[in-house]
Amino acid sequence: MPGIEPLLLVAAVALDLLLGDPRWLPHPVVGIGRMISTLEKILRRLIRNERLGGVLLLVSTVGATSLITYLLLKGASAASPYLGSALVLILVWTCLAARSLHSESKLVADRLIAGDLEEARQYLSRIVGRDTDDLDEPEIWRALVETVAENTSDGIIAPLFYLMIGGPVLGLAYKAVNTLDSMVGYRNERYLRFGWASARFDDLANWLPARLSGLLMAVAAPFFGLSASKAFTMIIRDGGNHSSPNSGIPEAATAGALGVQLGGTNRYFGKPLEKPTIGDPLRDLSGESYQGAIRLMYGSMALMLVLWGVLVVILRSKG
Repeated sequence: MPGIEPLLLVAAVALDLLLGDPRWLPHPVVGIGRMISTLEKILRRLIRNERLGGVLLLVSTVGATSLITYLLLKGASAASPYLGSALVLILVWTCLAARSLHSESKLVADRLIAGDLEEARQYLSRIVGRDTDDLDEPEIWRALVETVAENTSDGIIAPLFYLMIGGPVLGLAYKAVNTLDSMVGYRNERYLRFGWASARFDDLANWLPARLSGLLMAVAAPFFGLSASKAFTMIIRDGGNHSSPNSGIPEAATAGALGVQLGGTNRYFGKPLEKPTIGDPLRDLSGESYQGAIRLMYGSMALMLVLWGVLVVILRSKG
């Protein structure tokens, strides 16, 4: 499966950084979400075995997304090479989320800095799954740092990784897996069995990108006056301190680089859930911690693009 031309990927990254999520365009992820909802209803009606139905949902969603993307690109390229390149650019743009992650998290940070705790909680509820109604300021900063760290992997490094090795087809296949997990990957009565395959496949798809994210964050840390050695130490020591096999890695890298402690007690639907801590509380969680997490996000993205560019040059010189 072919990858993507470096200039097109760089152009898509630039569009994301400048304009953010193109919500004025028909968004593939919205279409994927609607397909999942429709297929879920059909499969639940036709198949009594929930695990089997969930496996078929995963296969059909990822398969249909990949096939549709491939056919669209084939048709556009056959009509005109310029149209084909333009479609690649747009599809890749929709896979990336750096600007959106920064913008949405900044809304929370700005309200906290302004002293509006209530509005900060409301904005935070749009980007995290935990209850936010009773969070105090340090807990809101913790939630922001955690979600920026986790989504640096899920929303930036992982899509870039799959785009680099498989172009828009593999990039959107990954987004389909990610969307499935966000819609049916819950451990509740409704989705424990039906969403099992999607949740486990999402874990598999993110296994390597999460570890790559942690490595990139640690290497990028010194460029921002942060600690690479502590980032590596926390990845090794605390990277497994999370219910997810992947999310703890970028969180540990961030916690170590910033010298803060993440994890602890969160509330979901009114019930407290105690999570292991990640990192050491050398510094208080604050706006400075949030800014550090944002810098690590951009630094790891830039570092990945540079390393990939070097790899492409080396491979092409040998070819």
